[in-house]
Amino acid sequence: MKLKQSIKIGKIAEQIGAKLIGDPNLVMTGINEIHKVQYGDITFVDNEKYFKKAMESAATFIIIHKEIEKPANKCLLIVDHPFLAYNELAKQFRPFISSQAVISETAKIGEGTVIQPNVFIGNHVKIGKNCIIHANVSIYDYSEIGDNVIIHANTVIGKDAFYVNRRPNHYEKMHTIGRAIIEDNVEIGSLCTIDSGVSGDTIVGMGSKLDSHIHIGHGTVIGRNCLFCAQVAIAGKTYIEDEVILYGKVGISKDLRVGKGARVLASSNVDKSIEGGLTYFGSPVQEAKAAWKEMAILRKLPEIWERMRQFYGEEALVDIK
Repeated sequence: MKLKQSIKIGKIAEQIGAKLIGDPNLVMTGINEIHKVQYGDITFVDNEKYFKKAMESAATFIIIHKEIEKPANKCLLIVDHPFLAYNELAKQFRPFISSQAVISETAKIGEGTVIQPNVFIGNHVKIGKNCIIHANVSIYDYSEIGDNVIIHANTVIGKDAFYVNRRPNHYEKMHTIGRAIIEDNVEIGSLCTIDSGVSGDTIVGMGSKLDSHIHIGHGTVIGRNCLFCAQVAIAGKTYIEDEVILYGKVGISKDLRVGKGARVLASSNVDKSIEGGLTYFGSPVQEAKAAWKEMAILRKLPEIWERMRQFYGEEALVDIK
């Protein structure tokens, strides 16, 4: 998330009680999780296996719990609990503000857009022209909807990211400061949930069509003209390229990439990144032709076993059993 107004890092260090290593006059322009950082951003790291990734990232300012060697162009902010310090900053720069109306006064709704009864539209939401938002849809704060979008009943756009940090005795929720972006000419079915990014954007690309009962996790980017059938579930921070087709009940794990034009057949589970232009099936997923060959061989196993029994005799196959 980019800040409306930049702030010197020395002031931030004072606010969170951090020991600052670096130039206090450098200016912070954004706050982001490590996967989304840009120059001028502040982020945090509290696991040593990610120290190297943090130091090599685009982030200028890193909240961390121990002093380590750093590049010359970065600042470290040393605190006991980096996650908690980061979370407090996130709450400061984008606090939760309760709505005072079913449709917020700060929402902007384009010409020709139809809002059906019982729709909730949060603070600072933007909805384009000629959209249809059906009954009981909820659109959370800061979400953006393009032109000619249709959203069917009981769908939720922009809910908080499902992202937690394990504490000694509980899970601490990471405060959501990202958004959900629905581009032009998208249609979303009933009872779908599209989470906001933790600090960046979750995006559904132009012209994509989503059936009902679909979940899109935080920070996932869906390309243009994709087609998702019912009960597809996509975990966070996954990148779906253009023209991908996901059939019913496909599940996709986090941090993956699905290549342009890939087709994943029903009830498959994608646990690794896959190339575009191919058809996939299975759990775990593989190219459909290979999966079908394996299934054909498995179906023949009883026949193969019976032939072996007849050829070798029952006693000879006892050890194999």
